[in-house]
Amino acid sequence: MIELSPVSRAFLEAPRVATLATVTASGTPVQAVIWFRLEPDDSILVNSRLPRRWPTALLHSRRASLSVIDENDGLRWLGMDCHVLTVDDDIDRARADIVALAHRYDDLGAVPEFMTQSRISFRLAISSVHDHLGDE
Repeated sequence: MIELSPVSRAFLEAPRVATLATVTASGTPVQAVIWFRLEPDDSILVNSRLPRRWPTALLHSRRASLSVIDENDGLRWLGMDCHVLTVDDDIDRARADIVALAHRYDDLGAVPEFMTQSRISFRLAISSVHDHLGDE
């Protein structure tokens, strides 16, 4: 796992969405737009409802690519190659993670539905960063 630069860390701490890409067991690429949270150790928390294609694929491949785009400037973005550090399929903890993400993204109206869903959380370790922020 790498240590992020202060500029990259600040960029990821803002509530932007990410695009996650991974591959299925058959090698088919899948992408999804997701919520995420940068953790204090520079890992990335992501969460999904089960069953969906991308978490099923991520459980198999254990690798993902993330891109986070500046909503005010589409050419300013950060790309990351990641691998799965931990998987948490405990429903109570995974639901707590999605509620925390709902707070981060100011979407508390979705919380009652989230609390009825089967959820899974992943912590992703960042192995490389592709900085297109133009600040460094």
